[in-house]
This record gives sequence, structure tokens and C-alpha cells, in this order.
Amino acid sequence: MLRIEEDFELELRSLPGVLNVGFERDEDGGVTTVTLVTNAPNRDEITTVAQQISALYYPEARVVVDDVNRLTEATLGGRGGARAALVRAECDAEGVCEVVLNYAGRLATGRAPSGPLIGGVEATLAALRQLGFDIPFSLLSVSHMIAVRNWPVVVVLRSTQGGSDRFGIAQSDNDVLAAARASLSALNRLPMTARANGASS
Repeated sequence: MLRIEEDFELELRSLPGVLNVGFERDEDGGVTTVTLVTNAPNRDEITTVAQQISALYYPEARVVVDDVNRLTEATLGGRGGARAALVRAECDAEGVCEVVLNYAGRLATGRAPSGPLIGGVEATLAALRQLGFDIPFSLLSVSHMIAVRNWPVVVVLRSTQGGSDRFGIAQSDNDVLAAARASLSALNRLPMTARANGASS
């Protein structure tokens, strides 16, 4: 990461309530979109300040501010892509998790027997694959930001093709829902294509 990006990210992370900062780049490596995840109640104010900071570093970049409590969708296929919406995420007494996603009017269910955190992520990835998406990532880690239930959950996905890791963060009143939301957050706006016999875009 360039020094200018480090300074830019540091300023954004210093804003009240900002939990995570991510960048999207063009083919030349320039920053095109800045995404902040926040739990601040005054999201409009955070957006305004973030836009002012962004104008000093990357005047052409778009600023997106997501509420950690409302991350239930991911735009797949980059900007302008269709949205994969979280319909349901639950875990039974044996630790088997089930995540249901809706993409372009199609429902898909993913299941994983690994408990609410790991299972929530793996079931979400399984549901996306059921929809026809090739997901070139595997779960690297999933944990609470602080080792206390109901704190935001952080998901790190490791690229299986040598690309950059993807980070997602989300909060909910139960772990499996937070893990599913964080997984969608990690994949949000990632350019992906569906197989012809899978999801349609």
C-alpha cells in the first residue's frame, strides 16, 4: 500500500464509529471507491466527513458508508451487478447452519456443520456456489472483534488464486446471522461472473 493510501485510511479509521475501510481500484491501481463500515448512529455525518477527506486524497473516488447492522446484501459482479440478499441464517442445536440467499429471484440454500461462526461463513459461500458463482476464496478466519458475544464479527477470506484477501464485518443479535452478513460484506462489489447454468446477471 502506498504511503498516501496509508495516511488516507488512517484518517478514515479515526472517524467515530468506523470499524473497517476498504478500497476498490481501477486497472491502473487508482482508487475508485472507498467503502466504510460503521456502527455510528449519524451515518450521514460520517458520509459527509469521509467525502471531504476523500476529496483531499482521491477527488474522483466514490464514498460508500455501510451500516454494520444492516449488511444483508452484496452486489455481485462489481458496480451495477445484481444483489444477493440474505433471506435467512440459522443454526440448529447440533451446530449445523443453514443460510438462504435470494439472487435475481432465485433462492439457494447452503449448509455447513461447523457451528455459528465458521458454519455461517461456509454456508453463505455454499449458497453462493449453489447460485452458480465461482467463489475463488476460502475461509481464513472468523472471530468477534472482541471476545464477547454480540460484538461485530470479522471474516477474512483468503484468495485461492493468489489475489488479495477480502475482509468483511457485520453485527447482529446472533452469531450465525452476523457471520453470514460479514461474508456478504467481504464479497460486496467484487467482480464475479455466474456460470451460464447458474445465476443470471
